[in-house]
Amino acid sequence: MGLQQKVMEEMKAAMKAKDTMALESLRAIKSALLLAQTDKGAGGELSEADEIKMVQKLVKQRKDSAAIYQEQGREDLAAPELAQVEVISRFLPEQLSEEEIEKVVVQTIDAIGASGMQDMGKVMGMVTKELAGQADGKTISAIVRSKLS
Repeated sequence: MGLQQKVMEEMKAAMKAKDTMALESLRAIKSALLLAQTDKGAGGELSEADEIKMVQKLVKQRKDSAAIYQEQGREDLAAPELAQVEVISRFLPEQLSEEEIEKVVVQTIDAIGASGMQDMGKVMGMVTKELAGQADGKTISAIVRSKLS
């Protein structure tokens, strides 16, 4: 079952349960899917990788918004954003732990013979591609930076 069908099933369940927060989050995913499908060059169909990237983008947007609200002391606005993150994250693949990410980073560094910060771009590119959808870019970046410095 594709992402769009999963979202529609979840929307039906959220409507029946009168869960407005979940419904709002699911509508955001549906909207982003429709926009991506109608974009020029998309051809109407999205690959699974494109769907994962789109869901990750939605999660990142909400986390960033929540962080800004928390900086400004607006917990009343941050809480709904974080609740939406929980709902949207259900559509992402299982997230890896920092230890698992670290193993992949170390393997990649050894494989390409990276020796310093000048190789960070190469390592990041390979690790990000390998862990697509399974790890946050900030986490990967922090681990690569610590291993290369």
